[in-house]
Amino acid sequence: MKPNLLFLKLSVFLLIIILLNSCSNEDGTGTAIVQNPLENPFDGIPAGNLNGNYPIPSEVSLEDVSNPDTVIGNGTPESCTGQLVIDAVSKGGKIVFDCGKEPIIITLNEPAKVFNNANPDVVIDGGGLVTLSGNNQTRILYMNTCDQNQVWTTSHCQNQDNPRLTVQNITFANGNSNNEKEYEGGGAIWVRGGRFKAVNCRFFNNVCAPTGPDVGGGALRVFSQYNNQPVYIVNCTFGGKEGFGNSGSNGGAISSIGVSWTIINSLFSYNTAIGNGGNPSQSGTPGGGSGGAIYNDGNTMTLQVMGSLIESNEVNAYGAAIFFVSNDHSGNIVINESTIQNNIGGSWYPSYPSISAHADTPISVTNSVITD
Repeated sequence: MKPNLLFLKLSVFLLIIILLNSCSNEDGTGTAIVQNPLENPFDGIPAGNLNGNYPIPSEVSLEDVSNPDTVIGNGTPESCTGQLVIDAVSKGGKIVFDCGKEPIIITLNEPAKVFNNANPDVVIDGGGLVTLSGNNQTRILYMNTCDQNQVWTTSHCQNQDNPRLTVQNITFANGNSNNEKEYEGGGAIWVRGGRFKAVNCRFFNNVCAPTGPDVGGGALRVFSQYNNQPVYIVNCTFGGKEGFGNSGSNGGAISSIGVSWTIINSLFSYNTAIGNGGNPSQSGTPGGGSGGAIYNDGNTMTLQVMGSLIESNEVNAYGAAIFFVSNDHSGNIVINESTIQNNIGGSWYPSYPSISAHADTPISVTNSVITD
Protein backbone atom coordinates (compact mmCIF):
# COMPACT_ATOMS: atom_id res chain seq x y z
CA MET A 1 0.00 0.00 0.00
CA LYS A 2 1.29 3.44 -0.87
CA PRO A 3 2.32 5.62 2.11
CA ASN A 4 -0.06 8.45 1.14
CA LEU A 5 -3.01 6.07 0.88
CA LEU A 6 -2.13 4.45 4.21
CA PHE A 7 -1.92 7.88 5.85
CA LEU A 8 -5.29 8.84 4.37
CA LYS A 9 -6.99 5.70 5.69
CA LEU A 10 -5.48 6.14 9.15
CA SER A 11 -6.63 9.78 9.19
CA VAL A 12 -10.18 8.77 8.25
CA PHE A 13 -10.16 6.07 10.93
CA LEU A 14 -9.00 8.53 13.60
CA LEU A 15 -11.59 11.08 12.51
CA ILE A 16 -14.35 8.48 12.90
CA ILE A 17 -13.11 7.62 16.40
CA ILE A 18 -13.04 11.31 17.38
CA LEU A 19 -16.55 11.86 16.02
CA LEU A 20 -17.88 8.83 17.85
CA ASN A 21 -16.33 9.99 21.10
CA SER A 22 -17.62 13.52 20.68
CA CYS A 23 -21.13 12.20 20.21
CA SER A 24 -21.01 9.76 23.11
CA ASN A 25 -22.40 12.31 25.55
CA GLU A 26 -25.69 12.56 23.67
CA ASP A 27 -26.10 9.05 22.31
CA GLY A 28 -28.67 6.44 23.20
CA THR A 29 -27.29 6.14 26.71
CA GLY A 30 -28.70 9.59 27.50
CA THR A 31 -25.72 10.70 29.56
CA ALA A 32 -23.73 13.92 29.70
CA ILE A 33 -20.39 15.04 31.06
CA VAL A 34 -20.67 17.92 33.51
CA GLN A 35 -17.55 20.04 33.53
CA ASN A 36 -16.80 21.77 36.83
CA PRO A 37 -15.10 25.15 36.45
CA LEU A 38 -15.91 26.26 40.00
CA GLU A 39 -13.31 28.48 41.59
CA ASN A 40 -12.69 28.09 45.27
CA PRO A 41 -12.68 31.29 47.34
CA PHE A 42 -13.56 29.22 50.42
CA ASP A 43 -10.39 27.36 51.29
CA GLY A 44 -10.31 25.18 48.20
CA ILE A 45 -13.43 23.07 48.79
CA PRO A 46 -14.55 21.73 45.40
CA ALA A 47 -18.07 21.07 44.16
CA GLY A 48 -19.13 17.45 44.19
CA ASN A 49 -17.69 14.08 45.11
CA LEU A 50 -14.29 13.97 43.45
CA ASN A 51 -14.51 10.16 43.27
CA GLY A 52 -18.04 10.15 41.88
CA ASN A 53 -18.33 8.86 38.33
CA TYR A 54 -21.98 7.97 38.05
CA PRO A 55 -23.45 8.71 34.58
CA ILE A 56 -25.38 11.97 34.48
CA PRO A 57 -28.60 12.03 32.42
CA SER A 58 -28.32 14.64 29.68
CA GLU A 59 -31.56 16.33 30.70
CA VAL A 60 -30.12 17.25 34.10
CA SER A 61 -26.81 18.60 32.88
CA LEU A 62 -25.87 22.28 32.82
CA GLU A 63 -28.33 24.65 31.20
CA ASP A 64 -27.12 26.62 28.19
CA VAL A 65 -26.58 30.26 29.18
CA SER A 66 -24.69 31.39 26.08
CA ASN A 67 -27.54 33.83 25.32
CA PRO A 68 -28.46 35.22 28.74
CA ASP A 69 -31.46 37.42 29.47
CA THR A 70 -29.61 39.33 32.18
CA VAL A 71 -25.92 39.97 32.77
CA ILE A 72 -25.19 41.23 36.27
CA GLY A 73 -22.17 43.54 36.35
CA ASN A 74 -19.98 45.29 33.79
CA GLY A 75 -16.68 43.58 34.44
CA THR A 76 -15.81 44.89 37.90
CA PRO A 77 -16.57 43.54 41.37
CA GLU A 78 -18.18 46.84 42.36
CA SER A 79 -20.74 46.53 39.59
CA CYS A 80 -22.16 43.32 41.07
CA THR A 81 -24.52 43.99 43.96
CA GLY A 82 -27.09 42.05 45.93
CA GLN A 83 -29.86 44.35 44.72
CA LEU A 84 -29.02 43.57 41.10
CA VAL A 85 -29.32 39.86 41.92
CA ILE A 86 -32.72 40.43 43.54
CA ASP A 87 -33.92 42.44 40.53
CA ALA A 88 -32.66 39.87 38.03
CA VAL A 89 -34.29 36.93 39.82
CA SER A 90 -37.62 38.79 39.94
CA LYS A 91 -37.53 39.03 36.13
CA GLY A 92 -36.49 35.40 35.63
CA GLY A 93 -34.82 34.01 32.53
CA LYS A 94 -31.14 33.15 32.19
CA ILE A 95 -28.92 35.11 34.56
CA VAL A 96 -25.11 35.29 34.39
CA PHE A 97 -22.45 37.47 35.98
CA ASP A 98 -19.67 39.74 34.72
CA CYS A 99 -17.86 40.75 37.90
CA GLY A 100 -14.24 40.37 36.82
CA LYS A 101 -11.91 37.42 36.62
CA GLU A 102 -11.54 36.76 40.34
CA PRO A 103 -13.95 34.97 42.71
CA ILE A 104 -16.47 37.32 44.29
CA ILE A 105 -18.90 37.23 47.21
CA ILE A 106 -22.16 39.12 46.60
CA THR A 107 -24.11 39.84 49.77
CA LEU A 108 -27.91 40.02 49.84
CA ASN A 109 -29.87 41.82 52.54
CA GLU A 110 -33.12 40.02 51.70
CA PRO A 111 -34.06 36.93 49.69
CA ALA A 112 -34.08 37.03 45.91
CA LYS A 113 -37.61 35.92 45.01
CA VAL A 114 -38.92 34.27 41.86
CA PHE A 115 -42.15 35.70 40.46
CA ASN A 116 -44.24 32.89 39.02
CA ASN A 117 -45.59 34.96 36.12
CA ALA A 118 -42.27 36.47 35.02
CA ASN A 119 -40.61 33.67 33.05
CA PRO A 120 -41.20 29.90 33.04
CA ASP A 121 -37.44 29.28 33.28
CA VAL A 122 -35.04 30.76 35.79
CA VAL A 123 -31.36 29.85 35.51
CA ILE A 124 -28.75 31.40 37.80
CA ASP A 125 -25.22 30.62 36.62
CA GLY A 126 -22.31 31.91 38.70
CA GLY A 127 -19.71 31.01 36.10
CA GLY A 128 -17.64 29.24 38.75
CA LEU A 129 -16.70 32.53 40.40
CA VAL A 130 -19.75 33.80 42.28
CA THR A 131 -20.80 33.20 45.87
CA LEU A 132 -24.17 34.54 47.01
CA SER A 133 -24.15 35.26 50.73
CA GLY A 134 -26.99 35.84 53.16
CA ASN A 135 -24.52 37.47 55.55
CA ASN A 136 -25.87 35.22 58.35
CA GLN A 137 -29.01 37.38 58.28
CA THR A 138 -31.29 36.26 55.48
CA ARG A 139 -32.33 33.39 53.25
CA ILE A 140 -30.78 33.77 49.79
CA LEU A 141 -33.31 32.42 47.26
CA TYR A 142 -37.05 31.74 47.38
CA MET A 143 -39.60 30.27 44.94
CA ASN A 144 -43.17 29.35 45.84
CA THR A 145 -45.92 28.74 43.31
CA CYS A 146 -48.52 28.85 46.10
CA ASP A 147 -47.47 32.22 47.52
CA GLN A 148 -49.99 34.84 46.37
CA ASN A 149 -47.38 37.55 46.82
CA GLN A 150 -45.35 35.89 44.06
CA VAL A 151 -48.50 35.63 41.87
CA TRP A 152 -50.68 32.57 41.40
CA THR A 153 -50.56 31.43 37.79
CA THR A 154 -52.73 28.29 37.91
CA SER A 155 -55.66 26.96 39.91
CA HIS A 156 -53.48 24.06 41.05
CA CYS A 157 -50.43 25.84 42.39
CA GLN A 158 -49.19 22.73 44.18
CA ASN A 159 -48.72 20.91 40.86
CA GLN A 160 -47.63 23.09 37.96
CA ASP A 161 -44.71 22.63 35.62
CA ASN A 162 -43.13 26.05 36.06
CA PRO A 163 -41.22 28.09 37.06
CA ARG A 164 -38.31 25.74 36.46
CA LEU A 165 -35.47 26.93 38.67
CA THR A 166 -31.86 25.90 38.05
CA VAL A 167 -28.83 27.03 40.03
CA GLN A 168 -25.44 26.10 38.59
CA ASN A 169 -21.73 26.88 38.92
CA ILE A 170 -22.40 28.91 42.05
CA THR A 171 -21.94 28.90 45.83
CA PHE A 172 -24.52 29.71 48.52
CA ALA A 173 -23.03 30.69 51.86
CA ASN A 174 -24.18 32.03 55.22
CA GLY A 175 -27.88 31.91 54.41
CA ASN A 176 -30.10 32.16 57.47
CA SER A 177 -33.88 31.64 57.48
CA ASN A 178 -34.35 31.81 61.26
CA ASN A 179 -36.40 34.99 60.90
CA GLU A 180 -38.83 33.37 58.45
CA LYS A 181 -42.07 32.48 60.26
CA GLU A 182 -44.50 31.36 57.54
CA TYR A 183 -42.14 29.43 55.26
CA GLU A 184 -39.61 27.92 57.63
CA GLY A 185 -36.51 25.94 56.75
CA GLY A 186 -34.25 26.30 53.74
CA GLY A 187 -31.46 28.49 55.04
CA ALA A 188 -30.10 29.08 51.52
CA ILE A 189 -33.00 28.11 49.23
CA TRP A 190 -36.72 27.41 49.76
CA VAL A 191 -38.75 25.97 46.87
CA ARG A 192 -42.33 24.90 46.34
CA GLY A 193 -43.84 23.88 43.01
CA GLY A 194 -42.51 23.84 39.47
CA ARG A 195 -39.14 22.13 39.18
CA PHE A 196 -35.77 22.62 40.86
CA LYS A 197 -32.26 21.36 40.20
CA ALA A 198 -28.75 22.27 41.30
CA VAL A 199 -25.60 21.49 39.30
CA ASN A 200 -22.00 22.30 40.30
CA CYS A 201 -23.06 24.12 43.45
CA ARG A 202 -21.63 24.46 46.93
CA PHE A 203 -23.51 25.18 50.16
CA PHE A 204 -21.53 26.46 53.15
CA ASN A 205 -22.65 27.50 56.63
CA ASN A 206 -26.34 27.91 55.84
CA VAL A 207 -28.75 27.57 58.77
CA CYS A 208 -32.46 27.34 59.45
CA ALA A 209 -34.65 26.98 62.57
CA PRO A 210 -32.66 25.10 65.24
CA THR A 211 -35.64 23.27 66.78
CA GLY A 212 -38.99 21.84 65.74
CA PRO A 213 -40.25 18.36 64.86
CA ASP A 214 -40.74 18.85 61.12
CA VAL A 215 -38.83 21.94 60.03
CA GLY A 216 -35.44 21.71 58.40
CA GLY A 217 -33.09 21.99 55.49
CA GLY A 218 -30.07 23.97 56.59
CA ALA A 219 -29.32 24.56 52.91
CA LEU A 220 -32.40 23.40 50.93
CA ARG A 221 -36.09 22.89 51.70
CA VAL A 222 -38.31 21.65 48.83
CA PHE A 223 -42.02 20.86 48.39
CA SER A 224 -44.49 19.89 45.63
CA GLN A 225 -42.46 19.17 42.51
CA TYR A 226 -44.47 18.95 39.29
CA ASN A 227 -46.03 15.51 38.77
CA ASN A 228 -43.87 14.21 41.62
CA GLN A 229 -40.74 14.41 39.49
CA PRO A 230 -37.49 14.37 41.47
CA VAL A 231 -35.27 17.21 42.52
CA TYR A 232 -31.87 16.69 40.88
CA ILE A 233 -28.70 17.47 42.81
CA VAL A 234 -25.68 16.98 40.54
CA ASN A 235 -22.02 17.41 41.46
CA CYS A 236 -22.77 19.53 44.52
CA THR A 237 -21.10 19.90 47.92
CA PHE A 238 -22.91 20.50 51.19
CA GLY A 239 -20.28 21.34 53.78
CA GLY A 240 -17.21 19.50 52.58
CA LYS A 241 -14.93 20.43 55.45
CA GLU A 242 -15.16 20.97 59.19
CA GLY A 243 -16.45 24.45 59.85
CA PHE A 244 -18.35 24.71 56.56
CA GLY A 245 -21.34 22.43 57.24
CA ASN A 246 -24.99 23.46 57.15
CA SER A 247 -27.37 22.99 60.07
CA GLY A 248 -31.01 23.01 61.08
CA SER A 249 -33.45 21.25 63.33
CA ASN A 250 -33.74 18.40 60.82
CA GLY A 251 -31.95 17.74 57.56
CA GLY A 252 -28.68 19.49 58.16
CA ALA A 253 -28.21 19.84 54.39
CA ILE A 254 -31.56 19.14 52.70
CA SER A 255 -35.14 18.58 53.80
CA SER A 256 -38.46 17.90 52.10
CA ILE A 257 -41.98 16.58 52.53
CA GLY A 258 -43.45 14.37 49.82
CA VAL A 259 -40.59 15.01 47.39
CA SER A 260 -38.31 12.59 45.55
CA TRP A 261 -34.60 13.31 45.11
CA THR A 262 -31.97 12.07 42.69
CA ILE A 263 -28.52 12.93 44.02
CA ILE A 264 -25.58 12.29 41.69
CA ASN A 265 -21.82 12.59 42.35
CA SER A 266 -22.33 14.85 45.35
CA LEU A 267 -20.72 15.30 48.76
CA PHE A 268 -22.48 15.75 52.13
CA SER A 269 -20.20 16.21 55.12
CA TYR A 270 -20.11 18.07 58.44
CA ASN A 271 -23.81 18.92 58.31
CA THR A 272 -25.81 18.70 61.55
CA ALA A 273 -29.41 18.19 62.64
CA ILE A 274 -29.38 20.10 65.92
CA GLY A 275 -32.98 19.73 67.10
CA ASN A 276 -33.88 17.41 69.94
CA GLY A 277 -36.70 14.96 70.53
CA GLY A 278 -37.55 13.64 67.07
CA ASN A 279 -40.90 13.74 65.27
CA PRO A 280 -43.36 13.59 66.93
CA SER A 281 -41.35 15.32 69.60
CA GLN A 282 -40.81 13.46 72.84
CA SER A 283 -42.39 14.93 75.94
CA GLY A 284 -40.42 17.87 77.27
CA THR A 285 -38.44 18.42 74.06
CA PRO A 286 -38.82 20.93 71.21
CA GLY A 287 -38.56 18.17 68.59
CA GLY A 288 -36.22 17.56 65.69
CA GLY A 289 -32.64 16.38 65.47
CA SER A 290 -33.05 13.90 62.58
CA GLY A 291 -31.30 13.54 59.23
CA GLY A 292 -27.75 14.76 59.58
CA ALA A 293 -27.44 15.18 55.81
CA ILE A 294 -30.87 14.30 54.36
CA TYR A 295 -34.39 14.46 55.82
CA ASN A 296 -37.24 13.04 53.71
CA ASP A 297 -40.81 12.74 54.99
CA GLY A 298 -44.08 12.09 53.19
CA ASN A 299 -45.73 9.23 51.33
CA THR A 300 -44.82 7.86 47.91
CA MET A 301 -41.32 9.13 47.19
CA THR A 302 -37.90 7.87 46.15
CA LEU A 303 -34.46 8.89 47.34
CA GLN A 304 -31.69 7.96 44.90
CA VAL A 305 -28.08 8.46 45.98
CA MET A 306 -25.67 7.75 43.11
CA GLY A 307 -21.91 8.18 43.01
CA SER A 308 -22.02 10.22 46.21
CA LEU A 309 -20.23 10.43 49.55
CA ILE A 310 -22.10 11.04 52.82
CA GLU A 311 -19.78 11.23 55.83
CA SER A 312 -19.13 13.03 59.11
CA ASN A 313 -22.68 14.33 59.49
CA GLU A 314 -24.26 14.37 62.94
CA VAL A 315 -27.66 14.15 64.65
CA ASN A 316 -29.23 14.22 68.09
CA ALA A 317 -32.17 11.93 67.30
CA TYR A 318 -32.39 9.70 64.19
CA GLY A 319 -30.63 9.15 60.89
CA ALA A 320 -27.07 10.38 61.22
CA ALA A 321 -26.81 10.29 57.41
CA ILE A 322 -30.38 9.83 56.15
CA PHE A 323 -33.82 10.09 57.74
CA PHE A 324 -36.48 8.68 55.39
CA VAL A 325 -40.03 8.13 56.63
CA SER A 326 -42.70 7.11 54.15
CA ASN A 327 -45.88 7.48 56.19
CA ASP A 328 -47.90 5.12 53.98
CA HIS A 329 -44.89 2.78 53.58
CA SER A 330 -44.86 3.27 49.79
CA GLY A 331 -41.48 5.00 49.41
CA ASN A 332 -38.08 3.52 48.64
CA ILE A 333 -34.35 4.27 48.73
CA VAL A 334 -31.80 3.45 46.01
CA ILE A 335 -28.06 3.70 46.75
CA ASN A 336 -25.59 2.99 43.95
CA GLU A 337 -21.82 3.46 43.73
CA SER A 338 -21.85 5.53 46.92
CA THR A 339 -20.17 5.59 50.32
CA ILE A 340 -21.93 6.37 53.60
CA GLN A 341 -19.53 6.32 56.55
CA ASN A 342 -18.41 7.92 59.80
CA ASN A 343 -21.70 9.66 60.51
CA ILE A 344 -22.31 10.41 64.16
CA GLY A 345 -25.11 9.85 66.65
CA GLY A 346 -28.74 8.87 66.54
CA SER A 347 -30.58 5.57 66.73
CA TRP A 348 -33.32 3.54 64.98
CA TYR A 349 -31.24 1.85 62.28
CA PRO A 350 -33.24 -1.26 61.28
CA SER A 351 -31.36 -2.09 58.06
CA TYR A 352 -28.18 -0.04 57.62
CA PRO A 353 -26.01 2.09 59.89
CA SER A 354 -26.93 5.81 59.97
CA ILE A 355 -30.06 5.33 57.82
CA SER A 356 -33.37 5.66 59.68
CA ALA A 357 -36.42 4.26 57.87
CA HIS A 358 -39.29 1.88 58.46
CA ALA A 359 -38.12 -1.72 58.53
CA ASP A 360 -40.27 -2.49 55.47
CA THR A 361 -38.89 0.39 53.38
CA PRO A 362 -37.16 -1.13 50.33
CA ILE A 363 -33.50 -0.09 50.27
CA SER A 364 -31.58 -1.16 47.18
CA VAL A 365 -27.80 -0.99 47.65
CA THR A 366 -25.42 -1.66 44.74
CA ASN A 367 -21.63 -1.30 44.58
CA SER A 368 -21.70 0.82 47.73
CA VAL A 369 -20.20 0.94 51.21
CA ILE A 370 -22.36 1.73 54.24
CA THR A 371 -20.65 1.62 57.63
CA ASP A 372 -20.82 3.23 61.05
